[in-house]
This record gives sequence, structure tokens and C-alpha cells, in this order.
Amino acid sequence: MDIRHPIDTRLPAMLRSGQRLRGVFNSLPSPAIVEMCAYAGFDFVIIDNEHGCADFETTENMLRAARASGIVPVVRCLAPDISRILNMGAGAVQIPMVNSADEARALVQQVRYPGAGSRGSAFSPRAAGYGAFPGAEHTRVSNEGIALIAMIETPQAVERAAEIAAVEGIDAVFVGPNDLSHAMGLGSDWKAPQVEAAIAQALRAISGAGKCAGTLALTPAEEEKYAQWGARYFASVTTSIITQAFGQAASAGRGISPVTLQD
Repeated sequence: MDIRHPIDTRLPAMLRSGQRLRGVFNSLPSPAIVEMCAYAGFDFVIIDNEHGCADFETTENMLRAARASGIVPVVRCLAPDISRILNMGAGAVQIPMVNSADEARALVQQVRYPGAGSRGSAFSPRAAGYGAFPGAEHTRVSNEGIALIAMIETPQAVERAAEIAAVEGIDAVFVGPNDLSHAMGLGSDWKAPQVEAAIAQALRAISGAGKCAGTLALTPAEEEKYAQWGARYFASVTTSIITQAFGQAASAGRGISPVTLQD
């Protein structure tokens, strides 16, 4: 009997493909939402453990839902949680607030097993099929098949975008526009010209370093604009999409302006 490995290892090749990838951040602690993202046709779903409220057990169940429905799962988490998230079988992690190449190299060490990093080895968790996929083969599959995506969200990181992207073991770099705007002293105005200039600078630097560049794109027009600057990995937000759809349904026929899509 052919048993599917728990880890979805498709994302590194997808990030190297040169093709545009479209996904969605999901902060809702719901395996059903993950399945809905898959059936809607997104390439990936980012399970948002930075801003969401899912506990570890729910996160693992969301990873199961992604594997069962066929969507590539990424988990956005803080660095101290990387080991546990990977042991659950995540095929990718996306780490916020990476400000230097040294920080990126430290993340690579946490994500990769010895030979490429310093991750602690265990074959009992879900990632190794509870012992069904142990040993050297599990180490190889993990080191080759797990994607590491760094997020840059400060002016300092923008200036070092090429250096961060060039770190071996970093598969993609995602520019977080809202935090970048706040770090630039402009609050949530990430459409301000100086913020857009910083986003363009970062995306071009990442792409120029030969890595996949990504950012938030809430509309097709935004995706096209960022693609011109080198981005290929685009994410929207489930809660914004759902709230907008609810708003349209609630306001239909009432002459009320529906809510607009925002981060």
C-alpha cells in the first residue's frame, strides 16, 4: 500500500518555478477554512500563528486538512515555535521580522537538520509519520522539501533585502507592507508613495538575488503592480475576503455601501 508522506514537499520547487503563486493568510482556527481555500483553487494557504488564535493541536489539524484537500500549507509563526510547527508536519514556515542576513542564517539552522542546520532530530511526531518515515530519509525529505520564507517589515530590512535573500536555505522573502508602513512612521498607510517605493526596492532586490519575492496583494491590480516589481508569491487574507462577501450580502438591495477589502 502506498502511504502518503505527512509533509507536503511541493513548495520549494514551486517557489523556484518562475510562476506566479496565489495564496491566502488564514488566522481563523478552522480546518474547514483550510479545505475551502483548497477547493477555491488557491496554490497555498498560510496558517497564521502570528496573528491568529489557533493552538498547536488545531494547527496540526489544519495541516491535516491541507494535506487531505491538496493545498500547500505554510505556517507563519514566531521563531521559538519553529521546532514544534515542523514536528507537526508543516511543509513551510514563514517567519516575521527578519532584519538581517545573520538572523536569516539563524533561522536556516533552526529549520534544517544536521548537515544543513542544527534542528533537533525526532522521529516520533507527525512529520515522520509517528515513526513510519524515520532515519536518514526523513532528514533528507525535510532538508530538501521544507520551505523557509523570511519576512522583511522594516526599513532596515529593506536595505538588506538582497543580503537576506542571498542566504543559502532561504527559499523566498515576503515584504509585509502594513508593518513596514508602521515602521516608517506612517501608520497603516501602506499605499503612501514612500512605502510603495520601499516595497518596490525590496521586491526588486529579492528578485535580483535570484529568490522568489512575495507580498500582500488584495486585488488583481495590486498583484499586477507588484509583479512588475518582481513579486511572484502573492497572498490575500481570508477574514477580509469573508467579511467583504458578508458585507455585500448584508447590504444587497439596501442602498448601503459594502465594506472594502483591507488587511
